[in-house]
Amino acid sequence: MDLKVVEDLKEREDAFSVRKTVFIHEQQVPEEEEIDEFEDKATHFVLYKENFPIGAGRFRIVDGFGKVERVCVLKEARKSGAGKAIMEGIETFASRHDLHKLKLNAQTHAIPFYSGLGYEVVSDEFMDAGIPHKTMVKNI
Repeated sequence: MDLKVVEDLKEREDAFSVRKTVFIHEQQVPEEEEIDEFEDKATHFVLYKENFPIGAGRFRIVDGFGKVERVCVLKEARKSGAGKAIMEGIETFASRHDLHKLKLNAQTHAIPFYSGLGYEVVSDEFMDAGIPHKTMVKNI
């Protein structure tokens, strides 16, 4: 697997393709909520396996935190280490930019995954795009 920081239009489209498959088609998130006003301000990541995009995520700086967003992996690539590879790459990127505290809003079913990577729940449950979430943080 090869995680890339998106640098061109093709890589961006590959990242958006994975996000649309997972969030819009699989989870029924409305496209106008998934593809939002922060796309041009975010750093995007795409994970390839044999030159095929299988995962994606994005990163922004919000209120002094590195904010991890839109992390997803295609169904057929789940439980392969793809999610962990994306998260490790984003964390490395954040640390290179002198950010030492990360935050994310995890879908509740994904909390065990993020907990396994050292994230801690810091909020009550809330709804986002009709899906229950909790905010999690990690010091890196």
